[in-house]
Amino acid sequence: MDAKLEKEQSVKFASAPAADKPVIGVPCSLMDMPSGRMKVHGAAERYIEVLAKLYGCMPIQIPAIVDCINYDDLAARLDGLMLTGGRAIVEPYHFGGTPFPPDEPIDPGRDAVVIGMIRACVAAEVPIFGSCRGIQEMNVALGGSLHYRVHMMDGKLDHRMPRGENIPREEIFKLRHGIEMEEGSSFAEMAGATEVMVNSLHGQAVDRLASDLEVTAISTDGIIEGVRLKNDTTFTVGVQWHAEVDPHGHQLSGRLYEEFVAAATKRSGSR
Repeated sequence: MDAKLEKEQSVKFASAPAADKPVIGVPCSLMDMPSGRMKVHGAAERYIEVLAKLYGCMPIQIPAIVDCINYDDLAARLDGLMLTGGRAIVEPYHFGGTPFPPDEPIDPGRDAVVIGMIRACVAAEVPIFGSCRGIQEMNVALGGSLHYRVHMMDGKLDHRMPRGENIPREEIFKLRHGIEMEEGSSFAEMAGATEVMVNSLHGQAVDRLASDLEVTAISTDGIIEGVRLKNDTTFTVGVQWHAEVDPHGHQLSGRLYEEFVAAATKRSGSR
């Protein structure tokens, strides 16, 4: 992302009154600190900064604690829901899949909170934007299932992030494969093309599509890369790539953020 442009956007929104900023819920993952002595509820810095600094929103982190959240009440207080990526993946019992091996990272608190929040936000017509793990959570919450290990499927690329030590950020998030969109679709119009390149850092992927979702983008090897709620009255969209990485340098990612924030701002102004 252009540093000058990012700074200009940050200055533009810095003086905006808090009351004018749409409130975006960002569900947390429960993560181990490097010391191993404690866990923290958190979301990756980039998701928070893009919402706050580039698009003038007020991100509010939602802890991965099931017992303290009334989903319908919280949805009514939000103008949007941002679903982030995460190291742990959605547990298969949520969609009737084969149990994970014991060494697979899991985050049951996040699973439960996010699934509950997605359902509540869809019912309340709160805008939702899911990225990476987020598209998978949306599909599961609405009744779909997931592929566990895409790289082990015949004819599929390895969609996981690069393995190894000290890999530069630029290498991790570089554009890796193409996605295809139907001509005349909302995604194609936002992208200005029917095929674009995207980054790729995921092991799971959408398998059986939830009946309330429709496909908006597919990778060149046949993986679902974009979905949208059927008959969407607001903005309920998930993508498999990390749109937060470079929303000003990647046209489709930037337009998706703009549409999401516009929908959240509209909801904020109507309440």
